[in-house]
Amino acid sequence: FFATAGAVARLGAKPVLVDIDPRTFNLDPNRIEKAMTQRTKAIIPVHLYGQSADMGPIMDVAHRGNLAVIEDAAQAIGTEYTDGRRVGSIGTIGCFSFFPSKNLGCLGDGGMAVTNDPDLAERMRVLRTHGSKPKYYHKLIGGNFRLDTIQAAVLTVKLKYLDQWTRRRQGNADRYETLFQQSGLIQAGRVRLPEAVYRTSGVKHYHIYNQFVLRVERRNDLMAHLKQKGIGTEIYYPVPFHLQECFRYLGHQEGDFPESERAANETVAIPIYPELTPAQQAEVVDAVTTFYR
Repeated sequence: FFATAGAVARLGAKPVLVDIDPRTFNLDPNRIEKAMTQRTKAIIPVHLYGQSADMGPIMDVAHRGNLAVIEDAAQAIGTEYTDGRRVGSIGTIGCFSFFPSKNLGCLGDGGMAVTNDPDLAERMRVLRTHGSKPKYYHKLIGGNFRLDTIQAAVLTVKLKYLDQWTRRRQGNADRYETLFQQSGLIQAGRVRLPEAVYRTSGVKHYHIYNQFVLRVERRNDLMAHLKQKGIGTEIYYPVPFHLQECFRYLGHQEGDFPESERAANETVAIPIYPELTPAQQAEVVDAVTTFYR
């Protein structure tokens, strides 16, 4: 999502882009060191769609380069890496979103940053209240980054349901896998399901399925077909960072990040919310199957 690179650019820093692992859509650790320079300050892995980036090798690169690691866990609250640690707790700082579309969402905009560094924690507390401590005495130039009390109250009520919702999403993902296998679309190469690469690691929250993203043939035509059937879909995301108009100054061109470009052209998200019924999932798969006949 744009906010990750946008935050870097707004600070006056230069976002350096790295292509993705085509299996997970997450940052490819094998490409990081080639993109690093003496001016590199941090690595920002994004745990996209609810699955952890490969944090082991990412942290190894960071340690070798003495770099901070800022985890964008906006779509992955509760997700575990292979060693059982929750995303957002592995790097220097973890960032979460509570936008209503997230697995744990408030009524409006909201988010959270976490760290186990006490100095950083104190600095963030000061920055979130216009840089003041005590009130009206400003040590830093901050902003109003506080979570308001209504949003906090909503999250407090909803938090106890998060594990239950995650289990339902995982169950829906398993059911989709069965239905798509039965449809023959996977064997025919028409549809590729999301790969839960850490499923066999033994952790419970190997993927929390904030989105269920397929790779498909004739993506836009399929979306139009599903819309006619009353089935919602979404593209996450239609234009890669390096082709966004506002990042033209970075000097990239089409073809520089082929995996990102391929994902932008081939992927589509289908419904995965916890309340989705088996009958509704069968309806989705039947509609996709009908399209490819």
